Amino acid sequence: MGVGGEEFGPWLARQLSRMDMSQAELADRLGLTRAAVSAWVNGRSEPRDDTKRLLAEVFGTDAASLEARVSDVPTPLPLRWHHRLAHADGGREYGNAAAFAFDADMAVLTREATQNSLDERLDTGAPVRVEYTLHELTGSRLKKFLDALRWDELLPHYEHAAGAPQKVSRSLRAALDDLATEDSLLLLRVDDYNATGLTGPEYADGRFAAVVRRQLDSHKASGGRAGGSYGLGKATLWATSRFGLVLVNSTLSEAHEGRTEGRVIGRLDLPWHEVDGAAYAGPAWFGEPDTAPDHRNVARSWWATEDTVRDLHLKRSGAAPGTSFLIVGAHDRSGDAEDLRDIHDKLVRSLADGFWAAMVGGRRAGPSLEATVRTLRDGQVVVPEERVDPFARHPALCRALRAYLDEETVDALTSEEQVAAVEVPIVVSPRKGQVGEKGIRHAAVLLLTPAADGDEKHSRVVCMRGNRMTITEHRPRELPPGSIPFQAVLLAGYATERDGQDVALAEEFLRASEPPEHDRWDRTEELTSLYARGAITRLKEFRAEIDAAVRGLVQRETAARAEGPAGLRELLRLDYSGPTQRRSVPFPVVDRLDARLEPSGAWSVTVTVKLPDAEDPWLLTPVAKFDVRSGGRPVVDWASLVATDNCRLERGNLVVDAGVRRAEFHAVTDPATHPVRGALARLVVEVQKARGGVV
Repeated sequence: MGVGGEEFGPWLARQLSRMDMSQAELADRLGLTRAAVSAWVNGRSEPRDDTKRLLAEVFGTDAASLEARVSDVPTPLPLRWHHRLAHADGGREYGNAAAFAFDADMAVLTREATQNSLDERLDTGAPVRVEYTLHELTGSRLKKFLDALRWDELLPHYEHAAGAPQKVSRSLRAALDDLATEDSLLLLRVDDYNATGLTGPEYADGRFAAVVRRQLDSHKASGGRAGGSYGLGKATLWATSRFGLVLVNSTLSEAHEGRTEGRVIGRLDLPWHEVDGAAYAGPAWFGEPDTAPDHRNVARSWWATEDTVRDLHLKRSGAAPGTSFLIVGAHDRSGDAEDLRDIHDKLVRSLADGFWAAMVGGRRAGPSLEATVRTLRDGQVVVPEERVDPFARHPALCRALRAYLDEETVDALTSEEQVAAVEVPIVVSPRKGQVGEKGIRHAAVLLLTPAADGDEKHSRVVCMRGNRMTITEHRPRELPPGSIPFQAVLLAGYATERDGQDVALAEEFLRASEPPEHDRWDRTEELTSLYARGAITRLKEFRAEIDAAVRGLVQRETAARAEGPAGLRELLRLDYSGPTQRRSVPFPVVDRLDARLEPSGAWSVTVTVKLPDAEDPWLLTPVAKFDVRSGGRPVVDWASLVATDNCRLERGNLVVDAGVRRAEFHAVTDPATHPVRGALARLVVEVQKARGGVV
């Protein structure tokens, strides 16, 4: 390659194509033979230095740029939208079917997008960093973004596509109407770092084409550890856009066309439609018009300038390889996240729920994932960047996994901080055609520890494989009476941190048993097609072994606690109907707590409470407690209590009117009632139903 960034021949061929200049024309302008130019293009030789200077003049560039070959020569190729023409046979698609394989909500998006980032982890000695940025645009900032997006070119296609009676068209009509009346657009950018990026050629096999130009192409190179396998997960990005529109900016781990940074393209998924008498299939791409004969005028990716990346809100925060996906018109179709704060919080919760295990590391190896969420409005911070803390949401589960990674598990529990581990066998069925082969036994690992006081759910087994994304939650059957509330983790395949034939085969077997959502191990077409008869039975036996392993561990724990005050404490805990237990009647819960320690030693807190829909007002009592390692949590008094949003204060209690779903109050503790200095303890805030329950 010499000192240049790209081989001279391919670089020269692309410049000729971009300038619509033939080899014969170039030879004529240089005063050389066509054979000489052909030899350069085919890599058989390179021009002399004096000829390169002449060539730079022809291309309108300088000799240094021609020598470096890390950028294309300047050509007037304007960015444009290219819409795929309708099928010649009259076939029509009224939307991308892959987008309907999942629910279009933020929990599903974080699961699928983050799984893809983990699967493309580049340096296994460092975590993948994933950043989610919500950004609401209004007024002049919105207009500037739409201008950069060539919205005027798109609008006729949207208007005609929104006129059909199909589901996608009705949704588009609503999105266009809201944009016009509200003058507001929500962007959601998903950035990953320490990932491979969208490498590979524009149209042939590679990561770029698999994501941007193809459906059901799962181009993964993660050594058999990939979480995804259907090639469907990327569709959630487009499904989360009300306009079916996603922009992409990728920093590559392997150079393409001599460059790695700023490979940009946009893709739009519309239903079949007609504009000015021409019929279009639906998909469209935003980029430079291709000048190659085989793909002339198709929009291809381009190497964007810093100004263009900024105007399209695609600027990345670092130079590490990875990809940024900008979802235009992001929304949560589930309806349970309606404003910026709701969506922000749901992103944080979903990342913690789906990938808490990937965010836990041990002494020998750190976590494989870090995740943050931030929220902006017109460039101003609405919610500061929040790093997802798995221990805050799932403390007992995280404790269990860390103990396993640090080799600190025990055979039987004797204290609340311990983690018990036991092997759980699964027999991997042979594949069809392996005559006489028997199933191979794989030892999965079950980790079990007492539940934490604040756990919303407990007494379940969280199952995972591969890169330790949560696959499913399994509730064991026939637990003995008086069993302790517990948290358990089932590690199978590569999640065990082991290698070997049984590990690889178990990983393949379990992945084949997962549907596109990757949310359970059960019958699938792939499983029954690839594996010998009995594969479904092996999965049922595996679940039975998990249940038996859990019963064995909790029975020993229950027996150890059967006498004396400790046993009584656990029995009382079973009858407790507070917020850590499953309830048949919904109850208000603390959704967010922002706290700081004042110079006086008092804790100052702002608490947001989520409430279920109710016909009567709620009467609630905020209670402050100090968290201690053992015994009851001592209650401390409030020095002040102020109702700040959607509630009012009456005789020390909060009154929340019927139908209100979110309320907020501010309070400050009284240091005189603290059993220890505030800096030496954690504060717990509970919102209890006051005596009488409702007003």
